[in-house]
Amino acid sequence: MVAPLSVGILNDLSHQTPGPSDTEHWLRLAVDELRSSGRIDREVQFVYSSGLGLPAGTAAAVERAYVALVEQDVLLIVGPAIGDNALAVTALTERYRVPTLNWAGAERARGEYMFQLQVGSHEDESIVLARYLVLRGCRRVGVIYDRSPIGRRHLMFLQAEAELLGLRIAATSSVPPLTEEAGAEIEAVLESGADALVYLGLGVSAPAVARAVAIRDWRGTRAMNTAGIRGYAPEFARTIDGWLYVDMHSDDNLTLAALRGRLGLAPSRSLAAAKGYDLGRLVAECLARAPERTREGVREGLELVKWLPAAQGHEGTLLGFGKWDRGALHGSYLVLRQWLDGQTIEAQP
Repeated sequence: MVAPLSVGILNDLSHQTPGPSDTEHWLRLAVDELRSSGRIDREVQFVYSSGLGLPAGTAAAVERAYVALVEQDVLLIVGPAIGDNALAVTALTERYRVPTLNWAGAERARGEYMFQLQVGSHEDESIVLARYLVLRGCRRVGVIYDRSPIGRRHLMFLQAEAELLGLRIAATSSVPPLTEEAGAEIEAVLESGADALVYLGLGVSAPAVARAVAIRDWRGTRAMNTAGIRGYAPEFARTIDGWLYVDMHSDDNLTLAALRGRLGLAPSRSLAAAKGYDLGRLVAECLARAPERTREGVREGLELVKWLPAAQGHEGTLLGFGKWDRGALHGSYLVLRQWLDGQTIEAQP
């Protein structure tokens, strides 16, 4: 009997008993495509491990879940999904020399064995937001950010880009990343005379920020980072109605359009499909291209993935890695959209 190729899936969003997930659905779809073409010549099995990570849980829980996968002899680990947890695990990838593919927003969560599929970016999103605000004629920006490594990282890059563009940061205020009340912080920022308001963070605190703004009936430009992706939950979308945000899918992406057509997916599934299929293809392609079926071979297989048309981002975005290139997406992979009446609409410059 031929032994299957074993891939670990690390879930840092829950402490529940590991089991089949939406992530496996997309990995399996891409793997089966290469199995049917003969490029992968044996079964691929998925092994699970879970640990509730930051901000609600702990980094230690994710680290334990990671080690549990290492001990099950997987060739590759997929995850974590949250930037703070990916940063915590990066050192373990080097210690155990296991190729790992996270789908978080932290570009610092990269290394010899740590690869990243950018689902957002703590560094690039703020640059995109700042440039768009200038195009809209905004001159004074108030910022609310999570009191966390994610929030502070976003703020640092927003401040740097704003300085280059002549965009003034009128006021800043931080909130706990799990807060449900942000009235005092919003009041302090709006008193600065800002003509735009930006929220930066993981997104759990975003509804509190949005509610505080709505109560004050403030009508300036409102924008947030990829925290706005949480708007695919209808209640969240209602709370942040009218807010601009950074997403990962574009209406002009032909790869995504073809995928949706082939699978009969509704527009509301665009983000999940784009992210999931890109993640799946990276996993399938690295297994197919690996020169040998070892962890070192799979690491090299990831480096050999080049110039795949991405389902995420604008048309022309590419997927791939290289010898010292650990960020998968290349090109205009961040897309500005806006929530309006429960629908996500692509923003035009």
